[in-house]
Amino acid sequence: MMSEEMVCRKHHLSSFQIIILGFAGVILLGALLLMLPLSTTAGCVTPFHEALFTATSAVCVTGLVVQDTGSYWSVFGQTVILTLIQIGGLGVVTVAALFALLSGRRISLMQRSTMQDAISAPKVGGIVRLTRFILRGTFLIELLGALAMLPVFCRDYGWHGIWMAVFHSISAFCNAGFDILGTNNNLYPSLTGYVQNPVINITVMLLIITGGIGFLTWDDICENKLHFHRYRMQSKVILVTTLTLIVLPALFFFFVDFDALPLGARVQAALFQSVTPRTAGFNTVDLPAMSGTSLGVMILLMLIGGSPGSTAGGMKTTTLAVLLSNAAATFRQRDSAQFFGRRVNGSAVKTAATILTMYLALFFGGGVFISVYEDLPLSSCLYEAASAVGTVGLTLGITPQLHIPSQMVLISLMYLGRVGGLTLVYAAVSTKKAGSAKLPQESITIG
Repeated sequence: MMSEEMVCRKHHLSSFQIIILGFAGVILLGALLLMLPLSTTAGCVTPFHEALFTATSAVCVTGLVVQDTGSYWSVFGQTVILTLIQIGGLGVVTVAALFALLSGRRISLMQRSTMQDAISAPKVGGIVRLTRFILRGTFLIELLGALAMLPVFCRDYGWHGIWMAVFHSISAFCNAGFDILGTNNNLYPSLTGYVQNPVINITVMLLIITGGIGFLTWDDICENKLHFHRYRMQSKVILVTTLTLIVLPALFFFFVDFDALPLGARVQAALFQSVTPRTAGFNTVDLPAMSGTSLGVMILLMLIGGSPGSTAGGMKTTTLAVLLSNAAATFRQRDSAQFFGRRVNGSAVKTAATILTMYLALFFGGGVFISVYEDLPLSSCLYEAASAVGTVGLTLGITPQLHIPSQMVLISLMYLGRVGGLTLVYAAVSTKKAGSAKLPQESITIG
């Protein structure tokens, strides 16, 4: 049986090819549904490029939009967007596994391997159990988030508040950043009306962090509880790096911005704007009013993103941690990077450097193109490019005014940021065998 499956596998798509084609297929289907007159409040046909942009943003859990989600899209259109967000957050392969589990079908070895690559699991063994755990945990956390926000939204919007609580809970957990609070008189508000509401602030932040630390980290926490020393090295690195990337920027934002807010609201705003650039895309303050240095810090946070095997995008916290640890090892004249008494494999360092290079190239190239084509300030365009490639969704307000070529650039950045540049590379070269011969070696001076 095993050998037959391995033989069949040679004639099928690789797991990486399945992942990128799965995302592309869901995006295209979502775009076609959003083009229907039923999807808009005005009952009109949405142009394909706008529907494609919205579908890509939803599946890639970004949150950048060219039409206000709350006022332009009908309940049907919002439901389509929310479904795309859920599929994109969990991953196309994980959602497909859900239907397979519900139908009682046996999951083959090839399918298990694809599931492993989709959620960045260390091994194929136990992948079905882990997938069940992810699905149950996701729906439970989203339900708790909706129940927490329900009283606030029902107070403000009546029975419609139930839909708002559900929508924003799923959007926050999946790090999507879509909101449906906009009206014809108040477009693209995000959560600015709740800057001083602790329930909304705390709930959304917890949902963002929970969705962004990664499914494997969840599993570690549930298995080992508060016994931090028993965690896998990766989980320790993710938790420490995540905490650092929340606390330090929050302190910076607190002292640099939000002077006009009361102390409590100022603390909430600083924390929220520290959490949300990690690919979530909500905002409780007017972003263009923030200082230039703060926007620069946010660009860095957007590029870093969340953690591997999570609903978040970006280069990932582990990439940053490995590069910093490798730099520290170089300064201390050590052979390899290390964390918590464990040595990091040299291939991880090379992969991290490659990912950093790819994200910087996509970020800068996209920003420069938009700036030249639209004749807009480079700083604003770099912010939008970082938001797209990091699948964040924060904007300085220029995205809805961009022309089609610039929108296509952002679509490409969102897609590449979600599926991962290395996934595309592996998908392209998966069928090619690396040669065994090695070229002659020669030294080169660095630094």
